[in-house]
Amino acid sequence: MALFLCFMGTLRAQQYPYQNPDLSSEERSKDLISRLTIEEKATLMCDQSDAISRLGIKKFNWWSEALHGYANNNNVTVFPEPIGMAASFDDALLYQIYNAVSDEARAKYNQWIQSGNENKRFLSLSVWTPNVNIFRDPRWGRGQETYGEDPYLTSRMGIQVVKGLQGPEDAKYRKLLACAKHYAVHSGPEWSRHELNLNNVDPRELNETYLPAFKALVQDADVRQVMCAYQRLDDEPCCGNTRLLQRILRDDWGYKYMVVSDCGAITDFFTSHKVSSDAVHAASKAVLAGTDVECVWQNYPFMQLPEAVERGLIKEEDIDKSVMRLLVGRFDLGDFDPDSIVPWAQIPASVLNNKEHQQLALNMARETMTLLQNKNNVLPLSKNEKRIAIIGPNANDKPMLWGNYNGTPVRTISILDGIKTKISEKKIVYDKGCDLVEDKVTDSYFGQFSFDGKAGVKASFWNTPDWEGDIVATQQITDPIKMTTAGQHEFASGVKLEGFSALYETEFVPKVTEEIVFKGGATGYFELVVNGDTLAKYNNWRTLPARIPCQVEAGKNYKIQIRYAQKNDWQANIEFDFGKEVDVDYTNLISKLKGTDVVVFVGGLSGKLEGEEMPVNYPGFKGGDRTNIELPSVQRNCLKALKEAGKTVIFVNCSGSAIALSPETQSCDAILQAWYGGESGGQAVADVLFGDYNPAGKLPVTFYKNSDKLGDFEDYSMKGRTYRYTTDYLFPFGFGLSYTTFKIGDATLSKTTIGTDNSVQLTVPVTNSGQRDGIEIVQVYVRKVNDLEGPLKTLKGFKRVEVGKGKTVKAVIDLPSSSFEFYDWNSREMAVTSGEYEILYGTSSDVNDLKTMKLTIQ
Repeated sequence: MALFLCFMGTLRAQQYPYQNPDLSSEERSKDLISRLTIEEKATLMCDQSDAISRLGIKKFNWWSEALHGYANNNNVTVFPEPIGMAASFDDALLYQIYNAVSDEARAKYNQWIQSGNENKRFLSLSVWTPNVNIFRDPRWGRGQETYGEDPYLTSRMGIQVVKGLQGPEDAKYRKLLACAKHYAVHSGPEWSRHELNLNNVDPRELNETYLPAFKALVQDADVRQVMCAYQRLDDEPCCGNTRLLQRILRDDWGYKYMVVSDCGAITDFFTSHKVSSDAVHAASKAVLAGTDVECVWQNYPFMQLPEAVERGLIKEEDIDKSVMRLLVGRFDLGDFDPDSIVPWAQIPASVLNNKEHQQLALNMARETMTLLQNKNNVLPLSKNEKRIAIIGPNANDKPMLWGNYNGTPVRTISILDGIKTKISEKKIVYDKGCDLVEDKVTDSYFGQFSFDGKAGVKASFWNTPDWEGDIVATQQITDPIKMTTAGQHEFASGVKLEGFSALYETEFVPKVTEEIVFKGGATGYFELVVNGDTLAKYNNWRTLPARIPCQVEAGKNYKIQIRYAQKNDWQANIEFDFGKEVDVDYTNLISKLKGTDVVVFVGGLSGKLEGEEMPVNYPGFKGGDRTNIELPSVQRNCLKALKEAGKTVIFVNCSGSAIALSPETQSCDAILQAWYGGESGGQAVADVLFGDYNPAGKLPVTFYKNSDKLGDFEDYSMKGRTYRYTTDYLFPFGFGLSYTTFKIGDATLSKTTIGTDNSVQLTVPVTNSGQRDGIEIVQVYVRKVNDLEGPLKTLKGFKRVEVGKGKTVKAVIDLPSSSFEFYDWNSREMAVTSGEYEILYGTSSDVNDLKTMKLTIQ
């Protein structure tokens, strides 16, 4: 008996090779694959991968986000939106930020798992960040997620994002797995991304504009995931495109890790692109092309892979290649190993939004601030102003500062709050002034609602997502509805945070016959029913503004219902009000400002208007994109009214994209581009407005004069787009003012003639001739002489230089041989060829801000 027990103990202690942490991830993956059934392999290839208990494989989710903080989570640090961080030209600080983001992601994950929970979507160790697409057209709503319009800047910033997220390259385990997305040639429009076919992309533009950042992240940052995009490139969907996924990505660049699909991209093969007949063929096509993991909302085509093998459409060995890559990723994370031997599993919850991370958020928010205009040096403002007006739809809007793909911070400093730290609240006059887009305001009728003889709206809640089972709570709501589960807030006592549903019921008897509007939105399932007719219905992943008009008759009873359900993995939100719209009248506003000379108007856009595939159809907006880039007319009219009233107008523009500000240069004395500044954005704006921080941000995108010459949004030709192919702009790429003045001296080159594989060093004297210490960002551009079809210039180096007042500092910038690499039509590849090159250096991409010298390559 003792011998038998000893034998059983030895058997239990025995490890399969895949369970041995001393073996390489590749060895462990190979062993585990040999033990899996074809059905289990297919399961592992889904982004929501179920546990395989017989082999000790835990449930795993591939989809989490970390765009500028650990997204879709509470109590995390929310940094500025990437387009704003690109304005800092500070890739060193960017590394620190994403090192903090990965710490917080691990801490959140550790806290969740160690509390006995399963891995879930948005609480996992695979993060689909960064977005390194080129922001080629300012109308694209998702451009805010990128690092701008320049391939070099995007590459520099993207490399540091990946390194910060994944942890030290020599570590045994990855902290997280980062992802370069969306590969490739992807930057809108949102409304056609599931059907768009790009079949005329010039090879030169493909290699010089659309691919460099992906190549850099693969070869210089060792990124562990690449996400293939929705659209087709030369008739093939990107997730089924062997040219992209095999010849370029793996053969040319040497990428050996996994490819994930954008969500629903494989389903698009047969529902939108019509290149596959059904799910079985779509799954086969994608895997054969090189897509390893499929993301989808429901009904995975990849679960049809066993049938595809039976029908001879694909071999099991082909599937094994994909499973090998995804298992290596999970082993590299330590997903199969005890927490005790994975250092990242020890990161405590105390790192979440700690003082260090809060300071990082403030430091970067300050560095994003980009001063575009400052007539007569009206900025900085004096803290001794007798009275100051803070006006505008974004002045007191905290969620606006979060941008998109964000988490929920512990605290957010609005711009109004930030200004209150500089000047006594008694001296501040605040008024929203106008809406972001609508030229009307709503006179709320919510107080006229009643149900069952009680004022307001009756709310009933179920702890199921389909209004079934017992009602677990009821409420009588008398104020406009505004509910959220952010911060772990229940909709009502006893209602779950996930998987619940609600029914809001009320009645309304109008006093007059007129048109009213219902306004609101929801994250989740939302359906508005009036007297049995459905006026609106959708299931959305973010709360977006909706305007639903309804004609009502005096004395008639209207029964109103809202059916809401939290069904997916997004935090639940709902907002709802209704009433009569009246025209905006600035008379009262101007009267309120009597005795106030200085007005800070905080406007622009918000993540409620620009973003990913959004059902927003206000004039000028379509599906999350814009149809024009002018500032919404209601804001222009407000600014005009303020100026005509004789006010000194400071315009703080918050947006994730370029706005055509030509009229604003006339109606405003100063313009500060503030982007979406994150949790400390309001403090950073105030620090700049009142001179406690000297702005140094530079535009990572071109600000055009107007929408007239933007061209066809679906045309991916670079002709006339970005600073590299046009000189027709209002504010150029790389432009930004300071409260001091800088002079760029004559630079010196370490060599004036080099070989095709040599580097060169540029030394640029920078003198601060003003009265304040400041930071200048020296930019270096390259152009090949006599290259008539190439870019006018292209960024190849930059350096942030701190210069004290009256001082001169030398900026030393290395230009490796790749700085002179352009597409060579003879070899059909990127190459450094002999000839004469111009090196342009200065403070922006505008020719008037640059000096030029020549270099010969032999």
